[in-house]
Amino acid sequence: MRKILFCLTLVISTGAFAQENTDSTTSTINKRRFWLVAGTEASFYVGGMLYLNEIWYRDHERVPFHWYNDNSGYLQMDKFAHSFIAYQESRAGYHALRWAGVPKNKALLWGGSLGFILQLPVEIFDGIYEGYGFSVGDVAANASGSLLFTVQEWRWNEQRIKMKYSFSPSPYAKVRPRVLGENAFEQLFLDYNSHTYWLSVNLKSFAKNSNLPAWLNVGLGYSANGMLGEFENPDFINGQPAPSYDRYRQVLLSLDVDLSKIPTRSIFLKRVLGSLNLLKIPFPAIEFNKRGVRAYGLYY
Repeated sequence: MRKILFCLTLVISTGAFAQENTDSTTSTINKRRFWLVAGTEASFYVGGMLYLNEIWYRDHERVPFHWYNDNSGYLQMDKFAHSFIAYQESRAGYHALRWAGVPKNKALLWGGSLGFILQLPVEIFDGIYEGYGFSVGDVAANASGSLLFTVQEWRWNEQRIKMKYSFSPSPYAKVRPRVLGENAFEQLFLDYNSHTYWLSVNLKSFAKNSNLPAWLNVGLGYSANGMLGEFENPDFINGQPAPSYDRYRQVLLSLDVDLSKIPTRSIFLKRVLGSLNLLKIPFPAIEFNKRGVRAYGLYY
């Protein structure tokens, strides 16, 4: 999951040039903007590839290409993470190209597929180093994230269903900090117990003539709990008996806010809201799991 940090860096670097709902409809390419976007993205990408090859995989032996089936790992939370990152990369890439004046169809072709394109080499690296492996499930998740963005933009010219993320520290990291993270920053990437991935649906976009607020969304979330390891919890940690936790999935229903639809004349505020729009806004929520139903006064 730590390689996701590299992918997030690309989202931030590309998204700095363009926010969602750009008004750019011109088919005339602004060469200065285009090369600014392409150059910045290429620099971060090449730097990231060098980091993975020279540092991240440095202590791992290069081996013949091999496969790794991790589809049941972390109760599929890892797959939702891959899809989320690919969606955000494609969103940033598309809007950056539109900001540069690239026509919509070409921006969809190259920007919309960016999430899949950026992550594929990382999966290939996994396939040629010991301790990892090429995961078909990861590739499929990457493709689903890029397709979710691209199909909506092509069909509706807007994102009626957005992928979002929320984080709340879990108690499990303290039990196994070397695996789940020794601090909040590491847990942000390593502790899937603390992650929730959302499909945030804008109600107004499906009911154009209604009086619903344009910013009001309904969020359908997926999370999991009780996980101390990828496929199963260990019996011992550091030579001591490990606590027994029940691993289970969670489906959540909540409200959300589409920050890109908050009315404001401030360009700066629009950019800030656009940058934060990948995060789910805390609201009351209902959780469904194998134990039953649970209500939250506020779910982070």
